[in-house]
This record gives sequence, structure tokens and C-alpha cells, in this order.
Amino acid sequence: MVSLICTLQDHRDDVNWCAFSPTLLATCSADKTVRIYNTQDFSEVPYSPLSGHGYGVHCCCFSACGQYLASCSTDGSTVVWSTDTGEIEAVLEHPGRNPVRVCAFSPDSSHLVSGASDGTLGLWDFRTKTLHRTGAVNDTTMVACSFTPCGQMFVTGSTYGDLRLWDLDMNQLHAEKNTHDLGVTCCCFGPKILSGSGTVHFRLASCGQDSTLKIWTVSRSNAGCKMQLLHTLTGQSAPVLSCAFSADGQLLVSGSVDKTVTVYDASQGTLLYTLNQHERYVTACAFSPSTPLFATGSMDKTVNIWRVEDGHRGHGKSLPEILMCGPFLFSDLLGRKLLCHSRLLVSDWSEEDVGAWLCEEGLQALVEHFKANNIDGAELISLTKETLASELNIESVGLRSKVLRKVEELKAGCLCTGVPDEYLCPITRELMKDPVIAADGYSYEREAIESWIATKNRSSPMTNLPLQTTLLTPNRTLKMAIGRWRTSQ
Repeated sequence: MVSLICTLQDHRDDVNWCAFSPTLLATCSADKTVRIYNTQDFSEVPYSPLSGHGYGVHCCCFSACGQYLASCSTDGSTVVWSTDTGEIEAVLEHPGRNPVRVCAFSPDSSHLVSGASDGTLGLWDFRTKTLHRTGAVNDTTMVACSFTPCGQMFVTGSTYGDLRLWDLDMNQLHAEKNTHDLGVTCCCFGPKILSGSGTVHFRLASCGQDSTLKIWTVSRSNAGCKMQLLHTLTGQSAPVLSCAFSADGQLLVSGSVDKTVTVYDASQGTLLYTLNQHERYVTACAFSPSTPLFATGSMDKTVNIWRVEDGHRGHGKSLPEILMCGPFLFSDLLGRKLLCHSRLLVSDWSEEDVGAWLCEEGLQALVEHFKANNIDGAELISLTKETLASELNIESVGLRSKVLRKVEELKAGCLCTGVPDEYLCPITRELMKDPVIAADGYSYEREAIESWIATKNRSSPMTNLPLQTTLLTPNRTLKMAIGRWRTSQ
């Protein structure tokens, strides 16, 4: 049996990836943030969210010991974070600064691989945080990557539809063409290593735009490498966007455009459960390495936490009793309400709105301070540590830091709730003020697309194809529609 334990609703845009360490859960989103939760009670850690990326975050992964977290973004970087402090340890700039779509640690955390939208790969020496090797597959976008359990090889998947096996010197050992029609979306190795007769075998799962989830055997011997298809799983009716093995390799979970999550017996390839709790595409899934839990993320901006209760997972640990009461919104349990003000922009808030927000964020003690100083929305987003200390007389350094962190979170993400998607810039995911039409036919915020063109070699943010011209045409119709919508709010 699989039961829904809780739903995390902190992201303000599509959830793109989930990853577990033995004690933490990381989620990343198009809202440019990475959020970190304690897996004992799924409360957010004090330094979360992490806000070091300039554009949406596509993927995140933990080092083996859980001491580090890597996240990659459209901004062309892979950021390495300390999970003890939330501080940035390193920023790894991908060759060519192209949007980085996927990143993965080797099992011993000695290497980190990143794959970009132009088909390039960067293999990093993680101990020195330096680029070790580069590789590329032309005319495609790298969207998937996973290391073998031994850490000596890794596989990549691309929008071209192939799976390619590489060694740590970036030699291509094997290419399996046309594995998924219209493109691969995700791939992952199972945890087990099987050997015999001079051959080492690994289990690999892949999924794609062809609505299938496939299980392969990858073999390596003195004669070379080969892949053999074991199962083609068709339990979902639309493109399958994500897949993950359980820590013991017995289960395989996948998420799909059809909004479902499926759980399979990985050995037999049989469908065990179909879960229907997400309201939009399921884009991410991950198993915990230490508890019988898995997480699924979606374009509905939520992350669902599930518990496997039927003995498939052989873990001895369990969640605290507080989690065993069935499905609930975990934010409600923690006394944190969702921000649902009628006004869109923080700068439009009244003093009463600011007071309500303080209460929702557990800062009730500051309401009178803010009210006495006539702090409205415009003043709120202009606050500094100095004004909090000298003008609002908030003596606690920790409290001042918490207020500023909450304000930064507001400024970074509050625009996404309830805004029609066509009014948001595809690059910044913020409400457009000066929309323009680029040569690819898409509308962008002028400042965002001009910056993109200046740093991304004139490639389209949406298609990754070259822009035939850098001419930008004002989209006055869209600007008027946004203005009417803002007035109605």
C-alpha cells in the first residue's frame, strides 16, 4: 500500500526536481529557488529557501554523505551549497554559459557531471571544484544523467532520443539510438551491481516523450559495453517525465504528463499502484535512501510525500507518529498559512496587508512595530538591516535576518500566484512590464531578453535554436492586456 503523508506547498512556480539525502529533502523550481526540508517532520530548515540562481532551477542532487547539494539553472551555472549552513561553496560555470538542464554526483562524490541545452557535458573534479573533462553531442539538449553504482561510468539522455554511456575520461563507450521517440526525459541507474563470467551488469531505467518507461540491462566486459531492453512499461497515457529506483532497487516510480504517479515492481515490470493526487504534470520523483518514502513534484507547484507501507522496502526506520494521521497540508500543521492576498504586487499592499502577512509568517510580535511606523508594501520591500534596527527598534539579529529573508522570498516569488501564464516572462517567470516579441515568436520582458541575447550567443530561450535577428518588437496588445488584468486585481 502507498499512502499520501503530506503535501508541501512552498514553491510559487513549477517544481522541476526532487532529491533526498539520508536526512533532508531538496526541491527546486522555476521560481528560481531551492527549498530544503528535514525528513523527520518535513519542516523547512532555517536557511531555506536557497536563492542563488538568476533563472529557474532545473535539477538538484545531494553528495553521497549529504554534506553538499548541487543545483543547476538556466543561468548557465551549477551552484554547490553547504547543507549545514545554506552558504554557497562554489559556482561552476558551464562551458559556454549555456542553460544547464541536469546535474548528478558520482556515488563517491568525487565527480559531478552537468549537461546543457546545447548538448555539451561538463565533468567536474568535485574535490577541487575544477573542470576535468568536456564532451558533447551535437544538435540536441542534455536532459538526463545518472552514474553507475560503481561510479566509473555515467549515462546521458537527450532530446534526440538516445542514451549514451561515458567513462570518466569522457570516452563514449556505447550509444543506444532511438530509445524513446521524440526524446528522453529522465534516466536513472538502480543501486545493484551484478557480476559473473567477466561481465558487470547494471539495471537502468529511462522514460520519454513516447509515454513509456523502459528498464534496461547495461553490461560491461572486456569486449565492450552493450544495452539490452528488459521491459517496456506502458502504465501511463502521456509522456513520462521522471523516474527513480527505490534504495533497494525493488520499486520503480514514474511521473507523467497525464498527472499520475505509477509504482512498479522493478524486477518483474508489473504495475503495482497508480496515484492521482497531482493536478498538473508530474515532473519529478525521488526515493529516500533511509526511509520507506518517496517524493513527487509537479507543475501544480506542490511536492507530495508518499509512504510505502506494504513491505516492499526493507528499511527499519519509520516516520514520527505525528505523520501517521493520513493526508494533510504540512504547512497547516506547522501553523503556516498560504499567502493569498487579493493584491498581486507587494508594493500595492496596505499597512493591514503587511500586518496580516506578518501573522501568516509567525511574526505576530512585530505587527505593532510595523504599524507604529506605517510600514506598507512599498516600505516593506525597501527594508534593510539598518532600518529594522534603528527605526523599528528590533534588537534581535536573528529576528532581523528572518524578516529580511521572508521579504526576499516575497520579492522573488509572490508574483506567480494566480497570474495567467502568458503574462509571465518565460525567462524570469515574473509579470511582464515591457513585453516584446523576439524572432522566435515568443514574448519576453525586454530587459530579460536583451540580457539573454547579450550573454547566450543569440539562441532562443524557448527552442535553443539560433535567433535569425536580434530585433525586438513591442507587444502592445499584451502590455494592454496585462494592464487591464492588474487593474482588475
